[in-house]
Amino acid sequence: MTYLLALDQGTSSSRSIVFDAAGGIVAMAQRELPQVYPQPGWVEHDPIEIWRGQLATAQEALAKAGIAARDVAALGITNQRETAVVWNRKTGQPIHHAIVWQDRRGEPLCAQLREQGQADRIQQRTGLLIDSYFSGTKIRWLLDHVPGARAAAERGELAFGTIDSWLLWQLTGGALHATDVTNASRTMLFDVHRNRWDQELLDLLQVPASLMPQVLPSSADYGRTLESLLGAPVRIGGVAGDQQSALFGQACFREGLAKNTYGTGCFLLMHTGGRFQRSANGLLTTSAAQTSAQPQYAMEGSVFVGGAVVQWLRDGLGAIQSSAQVQALAESVPDAGGVMLVPAFTGLGAPYWKPHARGTITGLTRGTTVAHIARAALESIAYQSAALLQAMARDAQAAGVAPVTELRVDGGACVNDLLMQFQADLLGIPVVRPAVTETTALGAAYLAGLSAGVYAGTDELQAQWQVQRRFTPVLPRERALEAMSRWEHAVRQSTLA
Repeated sequence: MTYLLALDQGTSSSRSIVFDAAGGIVAMAQRELPQVYPQPGWVEHDPIEIWRGQLATAQEALAKAGIAARDVAALGITNQRETAVVWNRKTGQPIHHAIVWQDRRGEPLCAQLREQGQADRIQQRTGLLIDSYFSGTKIRWLLDHVPGARAAAERGELAFGTIDSWLLWQLTGGALHATDVTNASRTMLFDVHRNRWDQELLDLLQVPASLMPQVLPSSADYGRTLESLLGAPVRIGGVAGDQQSALFGQACFREGLAKNTYGTGCFLLMHTGGRFQRSANGLLTTSAAQTSAQPQYAMEGSVFVGGAVVQWLRDGLGAIQSSAQVQALAESVPDAGGVMLVPAFTGLGAPYWKPHARGTITGLTRGTTVAHIARAALESIAYQSAALLQAMARDAQAAGVAPVTELRVDGGACVNDLLMQFQADLLGIPVVRPAVTETTALGAAYLAGLSAGVYAGTDELQAQWQVQRRFTPVLPRERALEAMSRWEHAVRQSTLA
């Protein structure tokens, strides 16, 4: 048997999954990742905790699979994107907690960049809109606020990385400071046309070039792990940010194929091949996973709070004791009873880009129950995703490209049948759930397998993709459009302040 090991370092947990060559799950291990909230709008992680937890899950997954490290053909890494870590090259110690992608402390600098008229230049070079979501302003904050950090960076003593780079550094004992094109494309500092760091943007954000990692294709030779970590050196053959990795794991290798991942946030990506297309509708252009030096692109829309709204029901409201209870609670009522919940806990992402929006619940009556709120919370995930696909369709029409005809789904919340059916009803196209929903980790495994010669090419991977269930729209289109109109009205109310 040929085995592949995927390290899936996410926002709320670290996981490791052992796959066989057919893409089947052999074993899995997972550990929750503590969240740190220093003040409203700020979100941090402990990088040391990330590394320890990720290594522990890798060791546990191999043990559960009953295999040794020498049985693994290659290891792939996929990670929460945009989260920024800066560490000392000599000691390997972080200079501060990691600043998480959800963190909003970079907004004042973003506002300054917009006022300076930098939006067009940044979008043209990077495909991104100016937002504190991306790593660039997080790096700048660390250099400006951690005592001695800027001076140390200018002496070449510090290294920056997204979480993949941090894990690569640890896995190789500091031998490799690298990232892949997908993660690099989320920094607001990377020229996605030429696949290299943009010196003008580095200068604009006052980030020394010496901080930045080497950029490689997503499927490439990333060296070997230290023997002491897993029991034998393992080839690292693939790296991709979680959403591009999921696109790859969903076998969306060509223009027009799209997937939506329902995780902590929701991330809708449509592959556009080798065509860089700027959005006129609040979406991003990002690098898709690449198996060579040839650039590949995707259109992307990001929802900041997707499945996290269920965590809020559990931990914030105490409405449920476990996330698994939400479907039964929501199904205990026939509909949301006119309630709309806009989970703008950290502002609104695409296609709205309203950093100052705040969560709202509207349409409450004396008859409203916690079940109605739970259903509205679930439906908010589908509404936000539908708004993304509508924006994507407008961009596709403007470019003369056929719109998406089906949406492939994955992530933890895609197992919720009520949510998936409502999503299909809002979109008016089939929603397709694959047999293997761990597509983020699977994409990393596939990229590693391609690098190691386990697979001959993407045609072989396409043949392995299988459908578990197809959700077909049943709601009349006029009613779906009316529902979307009510959603947009609720969104406007969340931004009144």
